[in-house]
Amino acid sequence: MSDKIKINRLKVVLAEKEVSQKQLAEMVNKAPNTITRICNNDSQPTLKLLREIALALDVDIRELLVPTKERMSLI
Repeated sequence: MSDKIKINRLKVVLAEKEVSQKQLAEMVNKAPNTITRICNNDSQPTLKLLREIALALDVDIRELLVPTKERMSLI
């Protein structure tokens, strides 16, 4: 069994915003199973859909993605 690569953080952001997958699906006019597959990292959204999700949840689009590098704090 291969490990699934986590690319997006949508499930975490939804929990933080207290928004259900069904509610998000309605907000972005997508089928609930589409949002479920994205939340489970079984599929990834297009950049257009990722932007729509970020706008619907009122978050920076980068918050929806798993970072590839550690962010360094400014001293």
